[in-house]
Amino acid sequence: MFSKILIANRGEIAVRIIKTCRRMGIATVVVYSEADADSMAVEMADETVFIGPAPAAQSYLVADKIIAACRETGAEAIHPGFGFLSENAGFAKRCAAEKIVFIGPNPHAIEAMGDKIESKKFAAKAKVSVVPGHVGEIDDTAHAIRISEEIGYPVMIKASAGGGGKGIRVAWNTKDVEEGFPAVKAEAKASFGDDRIFIEKFIESPRHIEIQVLGDKHGNVVHLFERECSIQRRNQKVIEEAPSPLLDAETRAAMGEQAVRLAKAVNYDSAGTVEFVAGQDKSFFFLEMNTRLQVEHPVTELITGLDLVEQMIRSAYGEKLAFSQKDLKIDGWAIESRIYAEDPYRGFLPSIGRLVRYDPPAEGDIGKIKVRNDAGVREGDEISMFYDPMISKLSTWAKTRLEAVDAMGAALEDFHIEGLGQNIPFLAAVMDQARFRSGKLSTNYIKDEFPEGFAGAAPTAFQRDLMAAVACAMHRVLTRRAAPELMRDDWVVIENGERRLVRVTNGAALSVEFLGEGRTLTLKDIDWRPGQPVFKGVLDGRAFAAQVEPAAEGFNIRHRAAKAKVLVLTPRIAELHEKLPPKKAADTSKMVLSPMPGLVVTLDVAVGQQVRAGEAVAVIEAMKMQNIIRAERDGMVKAVNAQAGDSVAADEVLVEFA
Repeated sequence: MFSKILIANRGEIAVRIIKTCRRMGIATVVVYSEADADSMAVEMADETVFIGPAPAAQSYLVADKIIAACRETGAEAIHPGFGFLSENAGFAKRCAAEKIVFIGPNPHAIEAMGDKIESKKFAAKAKVSVVPGHVGEIDDTAHAIRISEEIGYPVMIKASAGGGGKGIRVAWNTKDVEEGFPAVKAEAKASFGDDRIFIEKFIESPRHIEIQVLGDKHGNVVHLFERECSIQRRNQKVIEEAPSPLLDAETRAAMGEQAVRLAKAVNYDSAGTVEFVAGQDKSFFFLEMNTRLQVEHPVTELITGLDLVEQMIRSAYGEKLAFSQKDLKIDGWAIESRIYAEDPYRGFLPSIGRLVRYDPPAEGDIGKIKVRNDAGVREGDEISMFYDPMISKLSTWAKTRLEAVDAMGAALEDFHIEGLGQNIPFLAAVMDQARFRSGKLSTNYIKDEFPEGFAGAAPTAFQRDLMAAVACAMHRVLTRRAAPELMRDDWVVIENGERRLVRVTNGAALSVEFLGEGRTLTLKDIDWRPGQPVFKGVLDGRAFAAQVEPAAEGFNIRHRAAKAKVLVLTPRIAELHEKLPPKKAADTSKMVLSPMPGLVVTLDVAVGQQVRAGEAVAVIEAMKMQNIIRAERDGMVKAVNAQAGDSVAADEVLVEFA
């Protein structure tokens, strides 16, 4: 077995590979850029090598620097993780020429299947059904428009070397192609160093189902069943699960057989994923093959008991697969939620910054469920604008799908992050939705269920009770500390403007009586003290965790996707409180604000110019994605406060209208 492996990646996947290498007794080397000098992966690795500035094109994508690091440290093999050089056939060939083992598929397989244009040509020759589209290269925007019109709208514009949701746009008309084609080319060039584009028919209401395959260098290939990745936003996977609630045993076998046949045709000898677009009728078409480890591999590991990183290492070393297809079976159900640094309340825009607090749920076997959190960050780390905004991947396992979903909801409750926007409330909202729980998914799910964006969820009756009880418990602790002479039992709770009379008494537990409602709840096993951002307890037999913080008056409390400002007042103060006038929001209707921190790529208007609502005003780049900022109203430009190349903060004024 290898004695030392170099990990040509960063963040969560670098940490993930280190953990497996430690278990196998293999030393690790991590390369790092300026932005990652103090990262968790650098701390955990046995050796580290600095490879340059933060932009990936100057560090993680420079093959010469990776090879030099191997030579310097004596590493025998390179694990590329996912992204960066993981699907670069030229890099795999370079490793072979340098007598360094590339822990991934052979270069021929990468060339045949890793390139989305070539893979479709290859699949067609192999008589695999593919989605209708143009598989040749595209010259320019005018050519892209002609192709799109021939295929018929809607179409999907995709980077040939793309992955991770980067370099993808759906075009519903010619204007979308005019704007989307150059944006995709720019993203592809920046993220992958390859700006080739292809266009294919966009199938409406599809499901995204992929088959995990695993091969060795002796001609053996098996599949490890499927993952469903239909919950996507902007073509970026958000929630994945294994197995799929759509497939029956017959469809699963047919899809797996086709994936294995395709893999064998290119002598596939590592972990890889054959992706399919599936209809609600269980029909499926080959979409592409990712010739690398997938981000969502933990759900497959949880239902099979296999370590895919270990299997990749063993295959690269030349070992035969230790099992055949008949030895593999699905055990239980697993769900994965991607925790992103983004603000769901502001259109999921990137939210870079420092993790002031980072407190994930406990991992391991917890009763009849399992919780796993794959992360490459610690409290105090910074989420950089130069890389993907994922903070961690939270996975849960249980015997049934609904049990796994419930476990995920509870784990998300217990996940606390401060310092930047994050999508935990949104993920929790999905776990509670009847449609998601029924398994009726599609890649349009988020657009269908949240057409106006995400604004949280209205509290359920239980959550209203929970927030009232939590506020009373915290208020009681703070009052006893600060002014014990003001302690009393009867209070008015105001929750998002709704008044409720309560009586709170101490006993073996806290008793919360809702006067006039004829109900008394018991709050026990309280785990909270002043300054603690998470309040844990058991309300009428149901365990929970709520995110809490003091407000200017009262408390801000969030439970899953529901949040409220809750006041606990005496009857007289509650009466006076109603007379306070509401605070008016600032008028920003004549301003175009940057919705995120990032880099100004272009600013397309000038002072005195007349602008119509919907017109592009600027392009801001953040997290390797280019975001088109549009005017929300008609107007004449009075002032332009930024220019191309400027770094801007969230809510910074870009343009002012007269």
